[in-house]
Amino acid sequence: MSRPCKHNLLNKSSYKNIMSTNVTEPEEKGFFEKVKETIGNLWEGTKDTAEDVKEAAEDKYEDLKGKVTAKKATAAKEVATAKTAVAHKAEATKAAVAKKIEAATDKAKTAAADVKAKAAEKTKAIATKAKAETASVKKEVADVKAKANAKAKTITANAKDAATSAKKTIASKTEKVAATVKKKAEASK
Repeated sequence: MSRPCKHNLLNKSSYKNIMSTNVTEPEEKGFFEKVKETIGNLWEGTKDTAEDVKEAAEDKYEDLKGKVTAKKATAAKEVATAKTAVAHKAEATKAAVAKKIEAATDKAKTAAADVKAKAAEKTKAIATKAKAETASVKKEVADVKAKANAKAKTITANAKDAATSAKKTIASKTEKVAATVKKKAEASK
């Protein structure tokens, strides 16, 4: 059997419509009406699809919102943990720096005390040496004075002895001369 072509079908229906005055079948729609109906169906399908997409987007938004809220809470906890860790680390660093400063201060104090002690020892040694030298000089001066006094006493004693002996000699000579003069004076008498 051969199929009738579309052209023949259209012509037959048009022919029937034209020939018959009683229309018992619904009238066939025209091209523009079919296009309009197809666009309407597409529009409704698009609206339905848009509503489905909108509902899916709302569901996804709610899911994401829940996840974001959970992530925010997790992030807040992580931030709080990080802040605490940083605070502890800062405190530990501060304590370590304080210990280092204290150790450096103690070391400096010890070094200063050592320097003071060495300076005091040197000062004492210098003072002792100065005292010893002063005592030595004083002793030398005292020895020189003592020798000078001894010499002066010896010289004085010698001078006294010499003076005494000179006096004695002079006295004896004077007595002799006086005796001679007396003898001569008696003899001349």
